[in-house]
Amino acid sequence: MSNKNGEDSHTPQNIQLDRRKLLAIGSGTAMAATSLPSVVFAEGQTPQVPRRVLGKTGQKIPILLFGAAVKLDRRFDPKLAEAFRFGIDYIDAADCYNGGACEERVGNFWTRAKLKRDDFWITSKSDEHDPEGLERTLDNGLKQLQTNYVNLYFLHGLKNPDYLSSGLEKKVATLKKSGKIRHFGFSCHDGNVAELLQMASKLPWIDAIMFRYNFRKYGDKELNKAIDAAHKANIGLIAMKTQGSEASFRDAWKKFEKTGRWNKHQAVLKAVWDDKRITAAVSHMQSLQQLRENVEAAVDNKKLTQSERSALDRYAEATRSLACDGCDHICNPHVDAPVEIGATLRHLMYHEVYGEPAKARLNFVATVPAAARNLRSIDFSRAEAACPNGVAIGPLMERAFQVLNASPQLAAEIT
Repeated sequence: MSNKNGEDSHTPQNIQLDRRKLLAIGSGTAMAATSLPSVVFAEGQTPQVPRRVLGKTGQKIPILLFGAAVKLDRRFDPKLAEAFRFGIDYIDAADCYNGGACEERVGNFWTRAKLKRDDFWITSKSDEHDPEGLERTLDNGLKQLQTNYVNLYFLHGLKNPDYLSSGLEKKVATLKKSGKIRHFGFSCHDGNVAELLQMASKLPWIDAIMFRYNFRKYGDKELNKAIDAAHKANIGLIAMKTQGSEASFRDAWKKFEKTGRWNKHQAVLKAVWDDKRITAAVSHMQSLQQLRENVEAAVDNKKLTQSERSALDRYAEATRSLACDGCDHICNPHVDAPVEIGATLRHLMYHEVYGEPAKARLNFVATVPAAARNLRSIDFSRAEAACPNGVAIGPLMERAFQVLNASPQLAAEIT
């Protein structure tokens, strides 16, 4: 990690994991790492992901962060080990990821790898947003992570700005003083991202924000004003949901799969990094191949060409009506049923686009109320008319009903 002046207190090579040591530590669980991805770097070369200062934290972090919402090996995950070799020493965890096992698996990884705790960064999050609930979740998370502090702690998926209260501010100050957290902020990805960014710009106790930002939002004037305000307040900004995946089961992006030198997934990350207001992008890299492709894009210092930018713009325009922005406050009031359109279509995206059907079903049943999961015989026509992006909400919600409603046995296991 870096010291208070933002200078590296170690070189990334100090925490790289040798491949033979990796296999010895991981035993049979890490054998998948022996099959190298097709992205090949020069012989003997281990390029290091560039680093930027995360706002008022003063700390340098890699511009590519490891999102631990992916499936992690219970004992020792080879994807994390490979990430560390390339200088991706920032793990983005949460109390609810991996069905609640994420923090435990991150703790198992770094202790089995025999890493020094101060040489890497852990961010975790709480689904409890009130001061007392947040502290309970944090304390449990520290036990699972096998550490006495986290570098950054977030309110997870913040929607309601009322939670950014004076009571929470006092609790954060207490937790910082105790050393349990170094920095504090929140993540957000619903329709009021701009509102939350603007509000946070006036709260000096918010150090960093992770928010939904992708190539479909680059021209959004309201969002850009909010990003400017947060950046001016020196809040560290981390982009998530950078792929801007559509909720449709159609692979509409296939025709735009190649944008010059980069595939679509690499190109959208390059576009985020071109925005110097953004410190880093978190990526849920489910395979060694994805990890290496992302590293390849990160270590290349060339910006996207105009033709590559144009290809992304064409893709955004062609798929705009397939991507839900999660602005439930616009569409939900036009449905005569207790539906949660944004949350439902987000889970559908995980099912159809991210290739995580089990996770999508589990989270849908666990987080969406039963009444809101009953999607049959509902008229979404007025919601579709209200949608600023013209999303075909009705067919997508019907698809969600078909694929996300878990069996009664599975629902019973969750509850």
